[in-house]
Amino acid sequence: MIEIGIIGGAGYTAGELIRLMIHHPKVKIKSVVSRSHTGKLIHLVHQDLLGEIENMKFSIDLKQNIDIVFLCSGHGKSRKELNNIPDNIKVIDLSQDFRIKNQSVFKNRNFIYGLPELQKKIIEKSNNIANPGCFATAILLAILPLAKKKLLKKNIHISAITGSTGSGIKNSDTNHFSWRNNNISTYKIFKHQHLQEIEEIIYKVQKNFSEKIYFIPYRGNFSRGIIATLYTYSIISLEKNIEIYKEYYKNHPFVEISDINIDVKQVVNTNKCILHILKEKNKLIIISIIDNLIKGASGQAIQNMNLLFNLDETCGLKLKSVRF
Repeated sequence: MIEIGIIGGAGYTAGELIRLMIHHPKVKIKSVVSRSHTGKLIHLVHQDLLGEIENMKFSIDLKQNIDIVFLCSGHGKSRKELNNIPDNIKVIDLSQDFRIKNQSVFKNRNFIYGLPELQKKIIEKSNNIANPGCFATAILLAILPLAKKKLLKKNIHISAITGSTGSGIKNSDTNHFSWRNNNISTYKIFKHQHLQEIEEIIYKVQKNFSEKIYFIPYRGNFSRGIIATLYTYSIISLEKNIEIYKEYYKNHPFVEISDINIDVKQVVNTNKCILHILKEKNKLIIISIIDNLIKGASGQAIQNMNLLFNLDETCGLKLKSVRF
């Protein structure tokens, strides 16, 4: 069994990680650290776990003899946590602290960008993974096949909307119910923090691409999920583009290409990304949907863990969407 620890155990991401891990056939949860809830029963904070993890409490520190730690403490806190984690323990960081190349090294640890559909073989040989951002996951999976074939020629325009859980569990002016309900807004236009990792990956995959990537994020009035729509110039036929996408993802079990229009409920509670591709004159349009808490965070972290420990990457992640 893989013995795991989780640090920052009270948030949405950690809650989903625990929910999925307790049913993973190869995993045992040894400790869940929360300094704000130390000593409290986990199911009193993550109330959906009532009856699933009855007697386990949040601890103040990790227990000994674990194989891997998941860092869920939030952005800017991971380096401090790593000071207390022995070098021989594998780490998957779910913050943005190590995703960018010039920030990916900490002491003896070199963090690999953990998008399996980009570099599965490299991940398998690594010990430290920087889990991608949720917007970045949805958007990169929509662009990568084009970049790999050197087919990006002009600017990429993206709009994407995320559920309120993307803002984290702590209350703020823009994520409480009375503000989100029947409401929608843009934020961080062209400046969202995930844009930096998107640009770095795309410019690395297609080195001759130097055009701009424009990203407009939206806050949605629903709890979970992301739908991203992007378009860019293409003179290749729709049929050929679809063929390129299907070929790229043929060995990646969590990405599906849909022939018909898609909606967020198809992926909620799953580790899937579903893409729908269409064309209007010389504009190729790609629609991408994921669950921001699973494929965009905890599920992808488990997918990476499976690769690190030479398991089938779908292990513990064969999840059915909540359609209604």
